[in-house]
Amino acid sequence: MIDDLIDAVIDREGGYTNHRADRAGATRWGITEAVARANGYAGDMRHFAREAAVAIYRHIYWQRPRFDQVATRASLIATELFDTGVNMGSAVATGFLQRALNALNRGARDYPDVLLDGRVGPQTLAALDGFLATRGNGGERVLLKAIEALQGERYLSLAERRPANEAFLYGWLANRLS
Repeated sequence: MIDDLIDAVIDREGGYTNHRADRAGATRWGITEAVARANGYAGDMRHFAREAAVAIYRHIYWQRPRFDQVATRASLIATELFDTGVNMGSAVATGFLQRALNALNRGARDYPDVLLDGRVGPQTLAALDGFLATRGNGGERVLLKAIEALQGERYLSLAERRPANEAFLYGWLANRLS
């Protein structure tokens, strides 16, 4: 699963870019220079190897935030969290999941609220299990819609707060929301 997700992100992100409106600066394969440097890369981003990007995606954006554990329960949700985490940060993606789970638990009758800490831990996984057990087969798609609604609102807010982000808004909405 993760290999296909990584390939899709790399295909979508493309090779080297350094858009003047993008605060992230130079990127290659969707990995920012800051992330590459934090993971030991010291060279020119134009030469950043695809294999290094794959390793970063696997470790930083899949295993470390524990989206691999979400995938064993809900593959659609894990796919969305991975993609959103790559674009906005894993803590933001997890926060969307936690907010949606809390809003969908019918006043904590189905399962307890989770702390909005941006981390997938036992409490968040238990809430996800409770949600899926209560809502059945269609529940995962509803949860996905809630996460994507939060993501879409954030994109609009980013563009409203910083007009330079309007250069990216159409692509974010077209390529990042299902």
